[in-house]
Amino acid sequence: MLNNNTGIADRFRRFFPVLDWGRSYNREAFGNDLVAAVIVTIMLIPQSLAYALLAGLPAETGIYASIAPIVLYAIFGTSRALAVGPVAVVSLMTAAAIGNLAEPGSPELLLAAVTLAFLSGLFLILLGIFRLGFLANFLSHPVIAGFITASGILIALSQLRHVLGISGGGATLPEQVMSLYENLGQINPVTLVIGAGATAFLFWVRKGLMPLLVSTGMNRKLAGVFAKAGPVAAVVVTTLAAWAFDLNTAYGVRVVGDVPQGLPPLTLPSFSPDLWSTLIGSAVLISIIGFVESVSVAQTLAARKRQRIVPDQELIGLGAANVGAAFTGGYPVTGGFARSVVNFDAGAETPAAGAYTAVGLMIAALLLTPLIYHLPQATLAATIIVAVLSLVDLSILKKTWTYSRADFAAVSATILLTLGFGVEVGVTAGVLLSILIHLYKSSRPHMAVVGRVPGTEHFRNINRHSVETEPSVLSLRVDESLYFANARYLEDKVYDMVATQPWLKHFILMCPAVNEIDMSALESLEAINERLAALDVRFHLSEIKGPVMDRLKTSDFLDHLTGKVFLSQHQAICELSAAATPITAEPAANQERISS
Repeated sequence: MLNNNTGIADRFRRFFPVLDWGRSYNREAFGNDLVAAVIVTIMLIPQSLAYALLAGLPAETGIYASIAPIVLYAIFGTSRALAVGPVAVVSLMTAAAIGNLAEPGSPELLLAAVTLAFLSGLFLILLGIFRLGFLANFLSHPVIAGFITASGILIALSQLRHVLGISGGGATLPEQVMSLYENLGQINPVTLVIGAGATAFLFWVRKGLMPLLVSTGMNRKLAGVFAKAGPVAAVVVTTLAAWAFDLNTAYGVRVVGDVPQGLPPLTLPSFSPDLWSTLIGSAVLISIIGFVESVSVAQTLAARKRQRIVPDQELIGLGAANVGAAFTGGYPVTGGFARSVVNFDAGAETPAAGAYTAVGLMIAALLLTPLIYHLPQATLAATIIVAVLSLVDLSILKKTWTYSRADFAAVSATILLTLGFGVEVGVTAGVLLSILIHLYKSSRPHMAVVGRVPGTEHFRNINRHSVETEPSVLSLRVDESLYFANARYLEDKVYDMVATQPWLKHFILMCPAVNEIDMSALESLEAINERLAALDVRFHLSEIKGPVMDRLKTSDFLDHLTGKVFLSQHQAICELSAAATPITAEPAANQERISS
């Protein structure tokens, strides 16, 4: 009975990590979490407003999307420092998904946003329940980096119209450039001064304020708090200026305007099959991108404190956060890089810091929203531009070109397609390219003819080392699991090699890196065995792993094998070499290699 109760408790703790860290919560952790929450709240208020406008939604939607989701993640998530809420890339993807479904600011558009959040949350929860988090691994890091770089460029460019005070739009780079060019005559000089000044100030704050404050003798941690509060200072100063000089009426400076005062409303997603079919593809892409970004940040921060996260439970935590956003007037959310790092650096000990942040945002929604009526949209645009330009990493092109041309092709294609055709086409292409690159690489596995290093029991590539070989014995090492995509490739290589060596008596397939042999590969091995038997060449296997051997024993392949299965390559060579005199093969640059 005790064991049964223990098992139930473990399952509860798996789905409710709050029961784990909550048991050891103390006054010290409370103090650290509270300080971190204050700092993150100050940072989140202007960010949330800005990202909501980026998503094409009313400004208050960003605050709504930052309250319930944070609390729900604190209950279900496993990261101690991850800060959940609206982020730039997901906001851009949300705008692309719902922008053409209804008029800006209309109830239909808000309904589409909460429905998108609900579908995203539902998809993430299902992945978590069935432990399918590994699927995100098919999206390679270079492709993700390329997509985020292209998205950062699009986001920054889309905000230039707010900085210039002109109309415009567009979902792709050509559309945005053309729109800006056509509307340059509408530039509002006052808006330009506010936007350019706020942008320059925020760039300086990010790099120069903290060293300046530290040089005056201020505590480094306190200086960091002031540096992180830079966007708030820009918001306060420009809002006061817009109010004092009536910039909206007198000079046409666009401001945020009325923001409803109060707690997030209770909302319901749509259950219309037509809307679901329209949004489901976008919801899946947003979920995948959001999860990959979130888990990467969470794992990096957890490693610094020798903690661990559970990716499958992270799916449930992020899914719950998105479902919470759907029922409280929000839109899709995920773990943000910048705010999570700030949360970590500020000393957050547990996810409770997120719950305290939610309380701070609730207070802001209740008391502060009337104060941002005169907040210039150019200031929020400057906040977004400064935040997203840190995501742009064009060095990934040089790195992949130097290291892997296949990855370079994938990154380049992802960037170009995202810029040229929009974020949904870009991320879809990125997913497909990641999978295709994996299939291409594994379909042409590295193989090497091996010989024995003199005086040892080690076997190495004859093209890289001075080794001993037997004229009548050919040993081929394959460095990849064998499955349908590479089975015929193995067959062709074996036949080509054997055809050029008529004196051959034994062929050994060395399998130290083979973790699996599927049915297609098994049929190829059977075909190789039959072809070699017809040529009077015996087919042997060496260094087969236990699970692979267990699978082979369930078939009749071993019964028809013309040779033997050897425990080690050394044992195989000793038995098959007989009285033959070994020869030494020098590495030859001009010798044809099976693989580089």
